[in-house]
Amino acid sequence: MIKVLLFIILITSVSSSFAQKKHTVSGIIRDGATGEQLIGATVKIKELPQNGTATNSYGFYSISAYEGEYTLLFTYVGYQTVTRQVSMHQNQTINIELPPKSELKEVVISSNKPNNDQIVSPQMGVEKLSMTQINQVPVLLGERDILKTISLLPGIKSAGEGNTGFYVRGGASDQNLILLDEATVYNASHFFGFFSTFNSDAIKDVSIYKGGMPAEYGGRLSSVLDVKMNDGNKKEFAAQGGLGLISSRLKVEGPLINDKGSFMVSARRTYIDLFLKASSDSSIKGSSLYFYDINAKANYHFDDKNAIYLSGYLGKDVLSIKNTFGTNWGNSTGTIRFNHIFNNQLFSNTSLVFSNYNYAIQSFQGNSDFKATSKITDINLKEDLQFSMGNDHMLKFGLNVLHHTITPGDITTSATSTFNSRSIEQRYGFENAAYISDEWRVNDKLTLLYGIRLSSMFLLGPGTFSTYDAAGKTVTSTTYGSGQFVKSYVNPEPRISASYLLNDGSSVKASYNRNTQNIHLLTNSSSSVRTDLYVMSSNNIKPEIADQVSTGWFKNFKDNTYEFSAEVYYKWLQHQIDYKDGAQLIANQDVESQLTYGAGRAYGLELFLKKKYGRFNGWIGYTLSRTERKFNAINNGHYYPATQDRTHDLSVVGIYQLNKRWSFSGTFTYGTGNAVSYPTGKYNIGGLTTFSYSQRNGYRMPASNRLDVGATLEGKEHKKYHSSWTFGIYNLYGYRNPYLITFRDSKTVPNTTEAVQTSIFATPIPSITWNFKF
Repeated sequence: MIKVLLFIILITSVSSSFAQKKHTVSGIIRDGATGEQLIGATVKIKELPQNGTATNSYGFYSISAYEGEYTLLFTYVGYQTVTRQVSMHQNQTINIELPPKSELKEVVISSNKPNNDQIVSPQMGVEKLSMTQINQVPVLLGERDILKTISLLPGIKSAGEGNTGFYVRGGASDQNLILLDEATVYNASHFFGFFSTFNSDAIKDVSIYKGGMPAEYGGRLSSVLDVKMNDGNKKEFAAQGGLGLISSRLKVEGPLINDKGSFMVSARRTYIDLFLKASSDSSIKGSSLYFYDINAKANYHFDDKNAIYLSGYLGKDVLSIKNTFGTNWGNSTGTIRFNHIFNNQLFSNTSLVFSNYNYAIQSFQGNSDFKATSKITDINLKEDLQFSMGNDHMLKFGLNVLHHTITPGDITTSATSTFNSRSIEQRYGFENAAYISDEWRVNDKLTLLYGIRLSSMFLLGPGTFSTYDAAGKTVTSTTYGSGQFVKSYVNPEPRISASYLLNDGSSVKASYNRNTQNIHLLTNSSSSVRTDLYVMSSNNIKPEIADQVSTGWFKNFKDNTYEFSAEVYYKWLQHQIDYKDGAQLIANQDVESQLTYGAGRAYGLELFLKKKYGRFNGWIGYTLSRTERKFNAINNGHYYPATQDRTHDLSVVGIYQLNKRWSFSGTFTYGTGNAVSYPTGKYNIGGLTTFSYSQRNGYRMPASNRLDVGATLEGKEHKKYHSSWTFGIYNLYGYRNPYLITFRDSKTVPNTTEAVQTSIFATPIPSITWNFKF
C-alpha cells in the first residue's frame, strides 16, 4: 500500500517537472527578541494568495513559485509582519526574525495563524493553544494548567475533580498519547489529577489532535497531546518565576557559545510538606505531601543546516501518612534530536528518546508492612522527514523503533511481615512503525491529506507465557528464552482527510482514520489504593483498534475574528479490555486471566464558537455524545455506558482586557454525571451489611457545574524587570460537585439505606500568585 501511495504522489506531481521551471525559498523563522523558532508561522506570496505554507515544529519553511519577482509575507500572531522582495530565479535560503509587537492589545484564543487556516486545512479535530491563553484561564490555586485548559474544548472531557486523565471522543484515559518533546508521558498529573505535570513557564507550543490524526502519530486510539518545550533565549540571559500559595517556580535561560545555541532550565515545587512538619498534631507531623518537576533543554546550531537539541524532564509526587501509608510516582524523559536540512525542500529530524514511569505503594503498619512497585521504560529511535514537492504537495515520511520494558509489579516485605515478597516477571517488546503521508492541494477549493501508517508489535522473551480460557483457567504455558519471539501483530492504519472550500469564509471537511494500540493500562476502579499496571499486547491481549469517521462545517466571519465549527463523529472500537468483577491486579503473575475483552462505540456532535481578537474574547464549546461498551462477561453481553460517558458537556470561557494593566477571565462548566454502578440490593451476614450489584454502570452521578474567575494585574513597566499579580477564585459559588457516592445503613431510619455524597471542594477556593521576570 505504501508503494501505491508513492506512485500516486509521483504521478500527480510529475507534470510540474516539464512545465515552467520553479524555484524554492526556504529557511527558519525565529522570534526577534529571543531567537526561539516559531512553530506555525505563516509564509505567503503576496502576488499568489493561494500559495502559502507554515513552519514546522522547528521553524523550518519551504515555499516555491515559477520564475519571477515576488513579495514574501511572514506573519505570526503577536508579531510584526515582515516582507521580503525576492527574485525567483534560483533556489535560496532566507532566515527571518519577526519582531514582537511592542504592545499586544488583544488576547489571541485560536491557533497560531491569524488567517483562515481552519477553513483551508484538511486537518480535522485539531486545536493549537497559545501560552497566552493558557496563562489567563483561571484554575485551581493559581497553577496554570495545560490539561485543565484543553478539557474546556469540545470533545475533551476532564476525568473530574481529584481524578487523573482526560477523555477524548469516548476514549479511555490511557488511549491518549501525551508527548513532551517527543517523549511519552504515561502519567501527566500531580496530586492525583489536581495539577498537570506541565509547568507552563517551560512550554512553547501545545497541539491536541482528537480526529483525523496525522500519520506521523500512532500508538493510541483517541488523541495526541503534543507539547513542546521552550528552546531558551538566544539573545540574552533572563529569569522568570512565581510565588503562589502552595508552590513556587523559577525558570532561567540564556545563550550558549557565540550565540549559536541556548539553554533553558525550569523548576517547580510545592511546600505543603513544610506546613505538615510544623504542625502540632502528632498524627500528621512528619507526613509528606509534595510534588516537584524540572524541565531542561539546550540546543546548538553548527551552521544553517545542522542543529542538535537535548531536552529532559524529571517529576515526582510523594504522599506519605506518618507510620501508616505512602505512595509515590514519577516520570523521567530525555530526548536527543538532530536536525539536518538537505536542501531547500528536504528537512530531516532524527531522535533518540527515553521515557520512564514508575510508582510505588507502601504500608508501614506493624507486621503488615509491604512495598509494591511497578514501572515501564521506553527507548525509541525515530527518523522523520519532510519533503516539499512544490506548493501543491507536502510529503512526510519516517519510521520509529520503540523498545518497551515493563515491570508489572514487585512486592517486598520485612522479615516480620505477614505478607510474602514476590517478583513478577518483566515483559519486553518492540513496537515499530513506518508511515508516509501527503498533503495535496488539488485545486483552489479541494485539499487532501492522505497517508498510511504500518504498525507492528513483537512480544519477546525471556519468561513464561500462558493462555487462558473464558473462565480465566490456564490452557497452555510456554517458557521462552531471551530475545525469542512470543507473539507478533502487524496492522495497517490508513488515514485520509479532505477539505472543500464553499467560499472564502467556509468549508466542509471529512476524514477517516484507523489507529491501533499495543500498550494498555489496567486499573481496578473498585480498589482503594492507586494502581497503574501496564501490559503489552500478547497471546491473550490483542491490539486495540479504533476506526473513526467524522465530518463537519467550518465558518469564519467578520474578517476571521470569529470561528465556528460543527463536527459529528462515529467511532468503532475493537478488542477493548476490562477487568472481571473482583479482579486482583497487583502482583498477579496471571493478571491476564483477570481480563475480559469486548467492543465499543462512541458518537457525538461538537459545536465550537470562538472569538479570537479584541478586548473581549473567548469561546463556547458544547458536546452531545454517547460512549458505550459491550463485553460478554458484563451485563449479559449488552451494550452499557462506559464510565466516561456523558450526554452533555458545556464550557464557556471569557477573557476581558480592561486596560493595559488589568485583565479578567472566567470559565463556566457543566457536565452530565459519569456512569456508575450502584447497589441494587443488600444482605446481612453476621451483623454486617453487604451490598450487591446487578449491572455495570447502570446509574448516573449527579450533574456537575462550576464557575471559576480570575484577574491579572500587570506591574508598572521597568527596563530590567517586570512583575504581575494573578488572583483567582475556584468554584465561585461553592457548588458541591460529587466526587464519590457511598452507601450505608441509615443511622436514623432502621432497615433503610442512605447515599452519602463526598465533595472535595464544597467552598470557594481563593488563590494569589506573584509572577516576576528579569
